[in-house]
Amino acid sequence: MARERRSVPIDADEPAGDGGPAEAAHFIAGAVSELALMARVHRLNVLAHVLDMAQMEADELVRAHAMRSPHRTGR
Repeated sequence: MARERRSVPIDADEPAGDGGPAEAAHFIAGAVSELALMARVHRLNVLAHVLDMAQMEADELVRAHAMRSPHRTGR
């Protein structure tokens, strides 16, 4: 069910094989999105809401990193 999502730029100073916090947040956002969907399907509404909030937080971390990254497109 989980899909790999790797569109976040990775800083050159991060260790090889570790995408760092931005890549982790990107992966978490995708995983949590699928968990939230599963919770909604099973009418676990409070859990779905909490997972949606976690996804929003992860997405915001990814956006904030992209804004600070010298590798972002358009530069």
